[in-house]
Order: sequence, then C-alpha cells, then structure tokens
Amino acid sequence: MSWQAEPSPHFVPGATVPFESALDAERLNALRDLVRVLLAELESLQSAQPAHADPGAGLQDQVQRFESDLIRKALHRTRGNQAQAARLLGVKHTTLNAKIHRYRIFQTDQIDQSEKVVREDVIAA
Repeated sequence: MSWQAEPSPHFVPGATVPFESALDAERLNALRDLVRVLLAELESLQSAQPAHADPGAGLQDQVQRFESDLIRKALHRTRGNQAQAARLLGVKHTTLNAKIHRYRIFQTDQIDQSEKVVREDVIAA
C-alpha cells in the first residue's frame, strides 16, 4: 500500500501558503509517516507468526515450539553468542544453554564453520 499526496484544489504552485495550511500540511505528513510506521510494524508482526503452528498440538508442544523459535531468533540476532542471546531473552545463560540442549537447537553457523575447517584440512593435505 502506498500513500501519495493528492493535490489540493486550492493549491497554486509558487503561491504563498497561509500559516494554517502549512500547519495542516505538516500534520498530514506526520500522519502519513505514522501510518507507514504502523503498516511496517503490522507486516513484521504478521511475518513473526509461527509458520508451523499446529492447532491440534497441546499447550506444552506449542510453548516448546514458541520457546525454540525465540531462542533460534535470539541466537541468529547475536550471531551465536549465547551470553548475549540470554541477556536478550532475559534468562540466565545456564538456562538458555539447558534449553538449547533440551530442544536440540544446533547453530547452523557453527556447523558451517566446522565443515569449512574440515574442508580446509582436506585441501591442505
């Protein structure tokens, strides 16, 4: 959705704009900016909805999926730094580490780096 200003029937290019019209124009522009921000937030909330939510799953399963998704996003955002991810999530790092093991969350960045090291060793040999 895009917003475009509609020309005012009373607007004459190059003419002096009365103070009240200028103030109205500023308010209108501020309102448009606010609407754009709200639309962007709405889109981000819609994309944050879990894609694999199963309406037939129990509460515990839903909570675990939600927690797992939050942990993955925090780890991705902190580039795998568990201490920073724990601070971001508001939990102790030991709690986060236990949940990572419990939910078997593997950091793909670490796997990719370990594969890279193995490939470099093979190439060097």
